[in-house]
Amino acid sequence: MTPDTSRRITQTIAREIGARPEQVEATVALLNEGATVPFIARYRKEVTGGLDDSQLRELSERLGYLTEMEARRATILDTIRDQGKLTDDLEKAIRGADTKSVLEDLYLPYKPKRRTRAMIAREKGLGGLVDAILADRNTAPEALAEGFVTDEVADVKEALAGARDILVEQLSENADLVGRLREFMKERAYLTARVNEGEEQKGAKFSDYFDHRERWADVPSHRALAMFRGSNEGVLRLDIQPDAETDLPAVEAMVCAALETRGNGPGDAWLRGVAGWAWRVKLSLSMLLDLQGDLRERAQEEAIRVFGRNLKDLLLAAPAGNRATMGLDPGIRTGVKVAVVDATGKLLDTDTIYPFQPKNDLRGSQVALAKLIRAHGVELIAIGNGTASRETERMVAELLAELPAPKPTKVVVSEAGASVYSASELAAREFPDLDVSLRGAVSIARRLQDPLAELVKIEPKAIGVGQYQHDVDQFRLAKQLDAVVEDAVNAVGVDLNMASAPLLARVSGLGPSLAEAIVSHRDMNGAFGTRKDLLGVARLGPRAFEQCAGFLRITGGDEPLDASSVHPEAYDVARRIVSACGRDLRQIMGDEARLKGLRAEDFVDATFGLPTVRDILAELAKPGRDPRPEFVTASFTDGVEQITDLKPGMMLEGTVTNVAAFGAFVDVGVHQDGLVHVSQLADRFVKDPHEVVKTGDVVKVRVMEVDVPRKRIGLSMRKNPDRSAQGDKPGGKPAGKGPRGAKPPRQMQAKPNKAGRDTGAFGAALMDAMKKK
Repeated sequence: MTPDTSRRITQTIAREIGARPEQVEATVALLNEGATVPFIARYRKEVTGGLDDSQLRELSERLGYLTEMEARRATILDTIRDQGKLTDDLEKAIRGADTKSVLEDLYLPYKPKRRTRAMIAREKGLGGLVDAILADRNTAPEALAEGFVTDEVADVKEALAGARDILVEQLSENADLVGRLREFMKERAYLTARVNEGEEQKGAKFSDYFDHRERWADVPSHRALAMFRGSNEGVLRLDIQPDAETDLPAVEAMVCAALETRGNGPGDAWLRGVAGWAWRVKLSLSMLLDLQGDLRERAQEEAIRVFGRNLKDLLLAAPAGNRATMGLDPGIRTGVKVAVVDATGKLLDTDTIYPFQPKNDLRGSQVALAKLIRAHGVELIAIGNGTASRETERMVAELLAELPAPKPTKVVVSEAGASVYSASELAAREFPDLDVSLRGAVSIARRLQDPLAELVKIEPKAIGVGQYQHDVDQFRLAKQLDAVVEDAVNAVGVDLNMASAPLLARVSGLGPSLAEAIVSHRDMNGAFGTRKDLLGVARLGPRAFEQCAGFLRITGGDEPLDASSVHPEAYDVARRIVSACGRDLRQIMGDEARLKGLRAEDFVDATFGLPTVRDILAELAKPGRDPRPEFVTASFTDGVEQITDLKPGMMLEGTVTNVAAFGAFVDVGVHQDGLVHVSQLADRFVKDPHEVVKTGDVVKVRVMEVDVPRKRIGLSMRKNPDRSAQGDKPGGKPAGKGPRGAKPPRQMQAKPNKAGRDTGAFGAALMDAMKKK
């Protein structure tokens, strides 16, 4: 890449991310050296001028796009130059193209192509007829065509058809015309969807689009992807056209202008007919394909962004902590799978119970659970939210009502992706002798203890927090989600002596092979005493150590700073800070009051600037702090277990499972998430639902409507849901102060079950099961 090209890329990226060119140059140099985004964002703030992780991710993505475009630009220039057709004006236009589409428009006339009708017409000498018609507008084209009837051209009609083919190709390869048409269509065109005849019943789920029309520029991501899916399944047919009455004449006028049809002679009339023909048979199709591609790209980009944002919220959800946990994977006929793990996630016991049909062994199942609770000191019960979840929750609630204090706390957790993990090669290696169905219960228990540590074992797109994830570019989706996982893992930090290989693999500078090497070294040699011991791991050299060390934690080790996010390269700075306090390192760590009296500027040196020193002071004040929120859980309403139990006006508590551009989905415990439309999220105008809620939030909602046949539930979080908050304009007077969702309780509490206590033989059996041996 030439210096001019590099400079152009740098300036473009700097403008797009709001940075200075020198910041971009420094970051690109770090990326080229193999540094990761999390490492650069946290430990190289002086070098980048403080670019945050979102800016760095965008920089990295745009660097790839622009580098590819520059390579394509060079190829196009070389190809046209080899053809001997590269003029100064064309070269200037190609070098000035700022998008791939403009670049391809300019290249189109010179792009090698199959033999076309226009080529055949030129071979028959009909290019001269085109020149004659353009030069003489006052003579009828039919008269001019008579002079071109030959052995190869049968008659005037064929001659004029050939001339028309040549003109249509010229118009379709006119970069200026195509560019102006594309911009006009992007601003004014309409997307229409119609149901294909006979597909009404098969495509009932797309009924909202059986007769749909909206401006192309305004189509949101979720509607675009829904219509594309309907088209792919043969239910819908899509079209993108200008409005026939108001905009089509303007489009045809642009095409006519390209042929300079200003007069009223016979030639101008014929050329206007050619312009209309060119639009109908060539240009409109080209625009349809271009705008469909642009819309798909726009929709996919938004869908991937939403997926990434929701995944980040889920990964950074509050952990329940290191507590003995029972995982229940509900089922009807196949039974409820049970797994108990200790505070570290180690599997202790498993069972399968059959409280429902066909065995209906409810009491035997509860006795079995009671024995496991007592035997292993279970503090939490994680219940998967799939089939039979509410029935299982009710069974557990009845059990808890019978148990003496202290009682475990039951929590319903998402089981999305648990089955994927259960059948994975990783699960098979971890539990080679455990039935696949029981592995899912283990995953459910562990994801309550620490969502991040467990969810990294599952392919991100299988976690189920996006919209139309199977309809978007899978490579781009995987790349984006991998970046989200990497950022989340490194934001939290990883316990070097406890983390699994899949979790370690997401740490900056590591990867699957080094993660496996670390685990093997740990298994053979015992726990790591210091971060520096990592250098004894096979194939883990100084570069990988530099990238990963700051994100790995060792608690209770030989070096107190190893339990913090202070990077080993900056330990000397941390010790100078401690020395200034006149106290021992272990005493000063966590002493916010003493550290507040220090000036960060006093510890800046030639290597570490003010941003790093401030980070070190903040970390010493709260060493190893976890950025995730405090753990809370929703309490589902008793007696509301199926969608048919819902009635308009009900107030329910639920958990946000997914946030999209049009609103938030909330699990209220009926096996079907309800939708809080963006207009019902707050008593004010809400532009972005993420302003109000995020995945994992516990919220209170009111049931607005229930459509049982279509399995749709309308919910509201507004105090006054009858008034449309979306009518309130941004910046205007709001309809009222909107809640940011119901404030969850500070601590988990087991909700008393309303079921009556069984004081007969069953109650005695439970109490007997709870007795200490």
